[in-house]
Amino acid sequence: MTTWGLVTTVKAPLRSILEFAAWHLELGAHRIFLYLDDPEGLEPGTLDVLRDHPKLRPMLTDHPYWRQRGRKRPARHQVRQTANASHRYNSGAGVDWLGHIDVDEFLVPEGPLTQLLGALSEDCHIARVRPMEALAQENQSDRWAFKTLTLDRDCRRRQSLEVWPTYGAYMNGGFLSHVAGKILVRTGLEAADFRIHNVFSGGEENPGSVELSGAALAHMHARNWPDWLAQYRFRHQKGSYRAELKPDRPRDKGGLTLHELFSMIETEGGEPALRQFFDEVCAANPQHLNRLAKAGLLREVHLPLDALRLKHFPDCNLAK
Repeated sequence: MTTWGLVTTVKAPLRSILEFAAWHLELGAHRIFLYLDDPEGLEPGTLDVLRDHPKLRPMLTDHPYWRQRGRKRPARHQVRQTANASHRYNSGAGVDWLGHIDVDEFLVPEGPLTQLLGALSEDCHIARVRPMEALAQENQSDRWAFKTLTLDRDCRRRQSLEVWPTYGAYMNGGFLSHVAGKILVRTGLEAADFRIHNVFSGGEENPGSVELSGAALAHMHARNWPDWLAQYRFRHQKGSYRAELKPDRPRDKGGLTLHELFSMIETEGGEPALRQFFDEVCAANPQHLNRLAKAGLLREVHLPLDALRLKHFPDCNLAK
């Protein structure tokens, strides 16, 4: 039987880590490698809880860890993520396929993932899973609405203008984060060198790559307004809205980066203007849902994360 696992670099509350792990254990993950990015900031008992599960492999990325890698701890978290993924893959993962995703991302296959991967030809080494972005809820629920995307770029641009009339001209399919998705990599490649969305081996990028059309990547980029606002500043400075990223369309055609767009929004209207943006682009309000449904870009998924956490980690009592 085809086996698969995940590697992630994580700095998150224990509850979030366990939700991530429980969801993927329920899907059949054989191994989950958790590179703990903030060893000194871990909640008490975190390491014990993670070590107690036979399919989890937590690793403290402390100063001795980076010295063993022969380098200083990289300042940028993106570099730490790819270094950790490369380390795990090249050190042996004990699975047939290893995926590199974040703790706020959840694989959603249409059938057993082991069967989807097992059906791929032997010359396929990369299975790409495209994302869908969660729409923020006002009331907590296990049923989540997601915006999806079409792979045809011209169609995606037309849809952006139709679905998000105020801001769509500056966005790639209405997505605040990546549209490239993440990859699962067949183990056995020589000297694999990971990037966030790709991998290199023997000087070749993504050898034998296919779209894994039977699966999606549910990205919980904005669970609610307070959650999005709390992460906004970091994302604007160092994350998915940072200045170095390119605009979706050429500047001579009015293109702006998300960093520039948010700077303009804040300068003109402050936090109320950010909320207006959030309501049009991120929120699961009736108007937004109707526009997405009309464009064929709406999907609903049942994500019982709390129930699965309790199922797979019944002895871990978390504070409310």
